[in-house]
Amino acid sequence: MTGNNRTSKPLAVTMGEPAGIGPEVILKAWRKCRESDLLFFYIGNRQPLEVLETDVPLIEINAPEEAAAALPKGLPVLAIPLKNPAQPGTLDPANAAGVIATLRQAVTFAKNKEAAGIVTAPIHKKALYDAGFKFPGHTEYFAQEAGLRAGDVAMMLAIPGLRVIPVTVHMPLSKVSKALTAELIVEKASIVHHALKKQFGIAKPIIAVAALNPHAGEDGALGHEEETIIAPAIDALSMAGIKAEGPFPADTLFHPAARAKYDAVLCMYHDQALIPVKTIDFDHGVNVTLGLPFIRTSPDHGTALDIAGQNRASPDSLLAAIDLAHRLSLNSNG
Repeated sequence: MTGNNRTSKPLAVTMGEPAGIGPEVILKAWRKCRESDLLFFYIGNRQPLEVLETDVPLIEINAPEEAAAALPKGLPVLAIPLKNPAQPGTLDPANAAGVIATLRQAVTFAKNKEAAGIVTAPIHKKALYDAGFKFPGHTEYFAQEAGLRAGDVAMMLAIPGLRVIPVTVHMPLSKVSKALTAELIVEKASIVHHALKKQFGIAKPIIAVAALNPHAGEDGALGHEEETIIAPAIDALSMAGIKAEGPFPADTLFHPAARAKYDAVLCMYHDQALIPVKTIDFDHGVNVTLGLPFIRTSPDHGTALDIAGQNRASPDSLLAAIDLAHRLSLNSNG
């Protein structure tokens, strides 16, 4: 945990899927945070917390400013209605409206500067889709709520000593090559560069750019995307004053000596980015949405319906997400 002075504004931690492990890990996070500088409050329904039968006091608040006084005594709860009582491990699409309401309320607090940032517990996307949710996930929803295009934001996965950003995200590997363009790489790298400076406090960020093909294409023998797409993008970034280096073979980018040379890695597809993060530090990965006008982080795990309500879920990733959001808020306000 960081420091010993709480920020003046608390973080808003959303409920996530009420039948998942979100409520459990939020309660566990409170136990570890109540005497630290990590000030947050829970936006969601009391019932998914109460069904876990813990001894954590729940203190209802009406505004984020009340969280600081409440947190040492119990978990501050800003209540949002649910259609039906949540049962751990059992999805109920009727509760999707309540899940979405927690996100909407968190955005309102963040945009109004009443909250230092947003930390989202995992949602169950299929349950939201079945209820008419029109966004692929949190990232696209927050982009729209902020008045941005989906292309204006980028997903970063962070662990201590490594930050990775996939240029393409949730698409079949067979479609990645056609989706990659120099313009897309420049767009994502620019978002990363500005976030590293503004939120992470890195004065002169260095971005390593991964190749798409083995051996960075082997001078065209193993693919031409490095020569025709990635290298021109790096040249354009350099012309714009952004320190981007590569393209580097991905199999040599993630060992300790390589990681010491850059501040973030721009990866060409989902697994190229996420495999090293999850292999190096599976339990402490944090998802950060870059490009928003407010801070948003999330634990890098799902709803884990199979263990919900069994007191088996680890709060480590959520704690890492709260801690990182706190540090980013200090940088942004500095």
